[in-house]
Amino acid sequence: MRLKSKKKTECWRIPKLKMDSNWVLKHKKRIINFDLDRNLGKNRSKSDFCIKCKGIRLLCGKTRCPLLIRIKHFLKIVPLISNKDISGVSPPSVFIGRIGYPYVYAGPLVPPIHEDTSFFDCPEAWFGKSIDHIVSFRSLLIRGKKRVHAKKFSESGRMYEKILELALADKSVDTELEFIKKPKGSIFIDNNAQPFGPSAVLKKMKISNSKFDYRIERAYFDTDLKSNQAVIDLYRRGVRVSKIQKVFSVGALGIKKNRRLVPTRWSITAIDDIISRNLVSKVRDYPEINEFRVYESNYLDNIFQILFIPSAWSYESMEAWYPGTIWNQNSEKVAIFSDYENFKGRTDYAKIGGCYYSARLAVCEKLHEERRQATVIVLREIHPGYIMPIGVWQVRENVRNAMKQKPKKFKSFEQCLKYAGSKLDIPISDWMVQSELLKRCRYQKKLSEFNLIK
Repeated sequence: MRLKSKKKTECWRIPKLKMDSNWVLKHKKRIINFDLDRNLGKNRSKSDFCIKCKGIRLLCGKTRCPLLIRIKHFLKIVPLISNKDISGVSPPSVFIGRIGYPYVYAGPLVPPIHEDTSFFDCPEAWFGKSIDHIVSFRSLLIRGKKRVHAKKFSESGRMYEKILELALADKSVDTELEFIKKPKGSIFIDNNAQPFGPSAVLKKMKISNSKFDYRIERAYFDTDLKSNQAVIDLYRRGVRVSKIQKVFSVGALGIKKNRRLVPTRWSITAIDDIISRNLVSKVRDYPEINEFRVYESNYLDNIFQILFIPSAWSYESMEAWYPGTIWNQNSEKVAIFSDYENFKGRTDYAKIGGCYYSARLAVCEKLHEERRQATVIVLREIHPGYIMPIGVWQVRENVRNAMKQKPKKFKSFEQCLKYAGSKLDIPISDWMVQSELLKRCRYQKKLSEFNLIK
C-alpha cells in the first residue's frame, strides 16, 4: 500500500478506523492494560488513578493523556500490518534490544511506505516538531527482530549481514520483511531511544539498492582501529551523531575480535559520552571565557537555562521534574536531580542518565568551536506538557539550539543567576540547595579576588 504525502516525508494520509467497533475497543483495552502494567507497576493505587481518570479528568497533571495518544497512533498503523509480509523503504534504521543480554533481539525498522523516509530516523532534523508529529511517523516503523548473541552475531548468517548492510547504508533502502506472525504490540516509548511501532519475529528479510557512506565503509573495514578512535574519526568527518550511534550499535566499529552488538539504548549514551569526553580533553587546554553568559531554549515544554561561568572547566546538569510528568507522576512536589564533574572529569555513570551526556556534548561543541573553556551549568525544567519520553535526542538538540542563539552577557555571577531565575518557574534557592557548582560559584573565592600585594 503506497501512502502519498503533500509535503515530502512530513505528513501522511493514514486510513481512519471507526472507534465504535468491537475490534478497536478490544485493542484499546489491551494497550491500556499494557501501559498500566509496564509503566505504572503492580501498585494497585496507581492503576486506580488512571482508571478513575480515563483520560478525561487529567488527574495526573498532564495537559493530555499519553495513553490515548499512543492508542490513536497505534490504531492508525493497524490497517497497514494486516498480514505477515511488509515492504517499504527503511530510513535506514535498526534497533538492538537489551532484554536478556547477551542474547538480544536485533532487526530492522521498516515503515510500509514507498518513498524517501530518511527523515524518520534523523533526530537532528526533528527540532521544532510536536510530540504528536514525532510519534506519528515513528509509529509507522515496524520492527523486525531476530534473537542473536551479542558477541557471536557473525554466526547468525545472512540475516545479520543484511541488518548490518542496512545500518551502514547512506540513504533509504527498499526492504521486504516476512514475519513468523503478524506484528503486534503497542508503540515503544523509551527515555533514551526514539519511539517506534509494533514488532514481530523475522522469518525472511530482503533489501536492495543499498549504498554505503564511504566514511563509514572505511571505518568498518579497518579492523585494527579501536572503536573509540573510529567514533571520533567519523564525528570529525561530519557523520551525524545519530548515524554513528547506529553503526556502533550493530558492532561495525573497533578491533575485529572485540566487535559486538550494543543495545540501542546503551549505544546512544556511549557515543554521546565518547565524543564529549574527547571534546572535553581539548576544551580544558583553551583559555577561559571573560564574561558570564546565559543561553536558553524552550521546546516540548522543556525549559533550558544554560550558564557559562568564566572559570576552569567543570560541568553540572540539573533536571527539575514537575508533578504530573512521566518520572514524577504521583508527587505533589517538584523533584530536582543533578550530577556534576570537576576539571578531571568523571569515571562513574551519571545518576541522571543519558541526558547528562547529551547536554555535555552540545555545550562542548560550542566551547570547542570558540576555543574557550568555562564552568557550565545546565538547568532544565520539565513541565507537564512533556507528556511522554521520546529519547535523549531532544535534550541534545534543545541544548544545541540554545548554543545557536545569541547569549545574554553579564558582568557578575549574581546578575547571571538573577536573569536565569527570571526565566524559570522554580526559585533559584531551590536549585541552589541541590547544586554543587552553583554553591561553589557563589561562595568559593578565587585567589585573583584577593589583593596579595601589600
